[in-house]
Amino acid sequence: MLAVWLGTQADEAFQEAWQSDSGGLIPETRSKVYLSPKLWYLRLTVIQTQDLQLGSGPEPKAKNPTTELYVKAQLGPQVFKTARTSIGPSASSSGSGNPTWNEDLVFVASEPFEPFLIVSVEDITNGQSIGQTKIHMGSVERRNDDRTEPKSRWFNLAGDENKPYSGRIHVKVCLEGGYHVLDEAAHVTSDVRPSAKQLAKPPIGLLEVGVRGATNLLPVKTRDGTRGTTDAYVVAKYGPKWVRTRTILDRFNPRWNEQYTWDVYDPCTVLTIGVFDNGRYKRDEAGKQGRDLRVGKIRIRLSTLDMNRVYLNSYTLTVVLPSGAKKMGEIEIAVRFSCPSWLSIIQAYVTPMLPRMHYVRPLGPAQQDILRHTAMRIVTARLARSEPPLGQEVVQYMLDTDNHVWSMRRSKANWFRVITFLSRAATIARWVHGIRTWVHPPTTVLVHLLLVAIVLCPHLVLPTVFMYAFLILALRFRCRGRFKVSSVDTRLSCVDSVAPDELDEEFDGFPATRPPEVVRIRYDRLRALAGRAQTLLGDVAAQGERVEALFNWKDPRATCIFVVFCLFASFLFYIVPFKIFVLGFGFYYIRHPRFRDDMPSVPANFFRRLPSMSDQIL
Repeated sequence: MLAVWLGTQADEAFQEAWQSDSGGLIPETRSKVYLSPKLWYLRLTVIQTQDLQLGSGPEPKAKNPTTELYVKAQLGPQVFKTARTSIGPSASSSGSGNPTWNEDLVFVASEPFEPFLIVSVEDITNGQSIGQTKIHMGSVERRNDDRTEPKSRWFNLAGDENKPYSGRIHVKVCLEGGYHVLDEAAHVTSDVRPSAKQLAKPPIGLLEVGVRGATNLLPVKTRDGTRGTTDAYVVAKYGPKWVRTRTILDRFNPRWNEQYTWDVYDPCTVLTIGVFDNGRYKRDEAGKQGRDLRVGKIRIRLSTLDMNRVYLNSYTLTVVLPSGAKKMGEIEIAVRFSCPSWLSIIQAYVTPMLPRMHYVRPLGPAQQDILRHTAMRIVTARLARSEPPLGQEVVQYMLDTDNHVWSMRRSKANWFRVITFLSRAATIARWVHGIRTWVHPPTTVLVHLLLVAIVLCPHLVLPTVFMYAFLILALRFRCRGRFKVSSVDTRLSCVDSVAPDELDEEFDGFPATRPPEVVRIRYDRLRALAGRAQTLLGDVAAQGERVEALFNWKDPRATCIFVVFCLFASFLFYIVPFKIFVLGFGFYYIRHPRFRDDMPSVPANFFRRLPSMSDQIL
């Protein structure tokens, strides 16, 4: 039997007809567009309390001459506390006190908001709550910048039934619309717009993504216990918009041929595409849904794309498993980033990446990490309640929620990145050393002539440097990769050379679930690495301390020698023209090895003898 349907995507029957090669009418296999919840930062400033009715605890006041208090605020599952403050015996005995905090507590609020923000004052000494108040979220004002301060408000604190009034609290509370709530790792962010719509800028371009298909997918589960199979679907995320393709059942070479578009507000953002195996459309004997399994993920940075050019490439899907890295297949993606105005692109490159409030009232690094993971949990929970649900494991994989977890593999990858960067500086140092040692005499003679030209014509230094950079970059323009967009680099990720125990450690949770002997071995290995890092940090600190010791007379003889040297140097530089000094120093630095000594120089010997604080550490 053959059925043919003719129509467009706007027809009502399109969703049913589109499923003919996938899951039929199963809701969990349909395509869908999801939107992340609108997130805000909620700032609560705890100023002070007045007329606190401090109840008597189970212990006599003689044993507790002071009372320690703190303010606890709760928005949904989020709970934050202020620092502790103490009230003296006089305030405790009189039953009242007016402690002051002036401390900010920042929450992540999602629309639709929680009904109430609960603020309570807690007594640590007695382990009791003095009183609490509920702030209705509908009454919280919103601000878009730091030019206006939210109005302070007084709220009555209510205790138990026997104490309807236990004091009042003075707070400021507002929804911060001038921040962008970070809900993904900073290095793969896809949206930097502020929460307030009034501050939103118009889009500068359009991103078009065509999910064509996948090839040579490996089986990730068994069907009927006899053969392997894969029920693949694709999830793409850019900004607050998530798209999910339909699930192609039991195919190792699925073809989706679906196209999606996003508005682009910043070119220095990242598109994330993940492939998953659908395990939710079937239920087990207990009626529980399965979990979607990872097949692979790629990232495409928009700034690496040429404008208005279509990129059609196949990307390797690699997933890291406890048994090692595994190539799961390839996905074929078509991408085009179009922008009608070059001026808007140039303007985007010279403006700050984050909204203004991130710079005028910045959040601390530790606070940002806490708020980021809170936002991730909110987005994960909201998308998991959609229909069809986008599984928690899918959202966490797309958002890189485990990016902060210790991994020996990632540490090695970052170390090799640093080594690769420093290798270029090492290459320049070897070139300079070759000139100093006259490895290639014509080059050294040419450097002598170049030094004379720089000293005699210093106004040509900067024009020459920038012209040299222009010529190098212009020549390298022809060698750039124009038709292949870089994605996940398995070699850079060190997935091929990682040890099985290191991978097992990466997949271990918190707290550790491995046997104590395995944990002890890992701890000893980490101690060895930390010991080398500790020594390196001590050496770096010692260099700075030697400079401070020179100017603080820690070594009187060394500082006296340096003072006399500075006096003679001032007269010398006053008498000798600066050009002569630069020329003489340059010729001395690149002098022939026949006139060079193999021992360390006088300044190096002098600096090495300066004292540091290393000998004062136990």
